[in-house]
Order: sequence, then C-alpha cells, then structure tokens
Amino acid sequence: MEQPGTPLSEVRAVVFDTDGVITDSARVHAAAWKEAFDAFLRAHPPADPEQRRPFDVRDDYLRHVDGKSRLDGAAAFLASRGVDTSDTTVRAVAADKEERFTRRLREQGVEAFPGTVRLVRALRVAGTPLAAASASRHAGELLTRAGVRDLFDVLVDGAEAARLGLPGKPHPDLFLTAADRLGVPADRAAVVEDALAGVEAGRRGGFALVVGVDRAATGDSADRLRRHGADIVVRDLAELLGEEPT
Repeated sequence: MEQPGTPLSEVRAVVFDTDGVITDSARVHAAAWKEAFDAFLRAHPPADPEQRRPFDVRDDYLRHVDGKSRLDGAAAFLASRGVDTSDTTVRAVAADKEERFTRRLREQGVEAFPGTVRLVRALRVAGTPLAAASASRHAGELLTRAGVRDLFDVLVDGAEAARLGLPGKPHPDLFLTAADRLGVPADRAAVVEDALAGVEAGRRGGFALVVGVDRAATGDSADRLRRHGADIVVRDLAELLGEEPT
C-alpha cells in the first residue's frame, strides 16, 4: 500500500525514537540533566575554571547525552569537563538525574508532538508496521502518559536493551532489534531520530532511510544531523505529509 509522503514511499516499516521525536520529553530530560550536572560541578569544580561553566541544555545536551543511556551520557559529559569518571561517580550522577527526571515527569507530565501523531496515524492507515525504540527505561511510561502507546506495534526500551545486553547508540543494535521484531530487514526500513548518536546509529545499521528531526533549528543543528547520518532533515514530522512546520 502506498506510504504517505515521498520520503517514506519505499520503506516497509518505520522505527521511531521516543524522546524528542514522539514525545516532548527531551526538554524534561535536559532540565533534569542540568540540575544534576550543575550540582556536581558546584560540589566538585574542575581544575580549569573554564570547565566549571554550567551545563548547557542545548549544546552540551546534544553533544554528550541526547539519545544515550543514562550511564553513557553521564560519563560522556563528565569526561568533557575533565572530572572524575569512575563508575561510582558516574552512577551517582546518573541516579541523581533519574530522581530529578522522575519527579519532573510526575509533576509536569508529557505530551506527544501533534505532527508526529498525524504522521504515525497516516502510516498506520497505510498498513506500515511501526516501532518505538529508546535508550530510556521510561519510554513505555512516556508513550502511555502521552496517549500514543497503542499506535506502535513494537516497543524496545532501555530496560529491554539492558536485558538483552544491547550496546547504546551510536551502535545500531536497539534499532536493529526493533526492525527485527517488526519482521522487516533494516535495508527496507526507516529510522526517525533527533539525536546525533541516533542518526549515526541508523546509518551504521544500514537502514534504507534515516530521518533527522531538528527540534532545535538553531545554528548548524540541521547540518550536524546530516553529517552524522541523516538522509533528510525536517523540523517537524508533519512535513513528511506535505504540511508546513508549526
């Protein structure tokens, strides 16, 4: 059956990242990371004064933690500031972030992006198998809270990735597992991602199409997504239906 939108006309299945693609939860993750990292930097200031600057919810988030597991993200940012990256420290910062994120999620809730929902519904009408894949252990809860869990045939979240021992992005294993559970080979499927590590994972996995979602839309953010592996970049997934970004 014909797929909506030219970019998806040749694929048989689509794998969507969750945070920042389906749900507007990346901002909640970024805020929780900022609180956790800034608290750590105040308590353990780097020797270099320049490295003591607060965590930037745009640049630092995109460069070091977006799309990665909590432990990988914590380790990457701490390493970028030249501070202790021992397992104990990384786990402590990641646990602090987890507590702050859970509290914010409980207090603020989360919504799905309307453009994404319209695209997903159109794909379902066309009979396209759909998966949600995320490094976050909260993915299922986020999708349920946003009222869109039933739109996806398959969910592979952080808890499942840990159970299977899947390496994190930019390794493609999370997306490959999702495609496999949909019964479609990667070279006939698409990946939709907003994170640099995520689009790189889609490219490494040999997916037929990697769509980058540029929610930031600032500076060279679109070019960075392309350099890391996105075939096309949109600001909103409604553009794949021929709609203008909102």
